[in-house]
Amino acid sequence: MDEDEWLRRHGLHPDPRGLDEVRQLLWEQTEFERHAQGRGDTELMKLCCVQLFNAAVLDDVPLIWQAKSAGMDADASIDIQLLCGCGLTATKARLSSDPSETGKAALSRLLACEAAGDFDDFSVARQAAFYASYYA
Repeated sequence: MDEDEWLRRHGLHPDPRGLDEVRQLLWEQTEFERHAQGRGDTELMKLCCVQLFNAAVLDDVPLIWQAKSAGMDADASIDIQLLCGCGLTATKARLSSDPSETGKAALSRLLACEAAGDFDDFSVARQAAFYASYYA
């Protein structure tokens, strides 16, 4: 499965019934990347993260973070804003309530990126429009 085929299959806004398939593919590619840099398809991982961003389910935030933090290539490919499909405030609240090391690491990075200006003028709608243009 490549990025183009996956995009044709699910679009940028997958049917809610297809979200488990998106999550499964993202998890698999994340595991490949985590075990060997370059083994996971980071462009496909990014597309899955965009799809989950557009679905706006707070419980997907840790999965998106795990994908982003799977390796150097994944970190560069998957924008930090993709954690925030439910908005920056809701995402920070979700991560603040997560006592795991994963949650703490994601929140720390998110706050650092916010302080650096990576979320200046951020809105879910603007970010979604950016990805729609990117994948057009």
